[in-house]
Amino acid sequence: MIVWLLMLLVVPKAPATTHTVEIRGMEFHPAVLTVAVGDTVVWINRDIVPHTATGHGRSRWDTGQLTQGQEGRYVARRAGETSYACTLHPTMHGKLIVR
Repeated sequence: MIVWLLMLLVVPKAPATTHTVEIRGMEFHPAVLTVAVGDTVVWINRDIVPHTATGHGRSRWDTGQLTQGQEGRYVARRAGETSYACTLHPTMHGKLIVR
């Protein structure tokens, strides 16, 4: 039993992963993304107009304004669900689920 408990303490966690959300056609692709704590999400603007990805609720974050070809990053620090939107185009919505 003690050996099993010690193994739990020394088993390494899976390495963090980077996930990509493309902004194209005035939408986030994918619109819903599930990631693990510690993972990085990268938003890439493929549209010719600027966009943001801005988190709502307790998990406030903002990529800042992204022009065509620019990227914004966010590292998921805690579990939960966060809705986000483009502050320049409020009809553009997405959801980030962190497990």
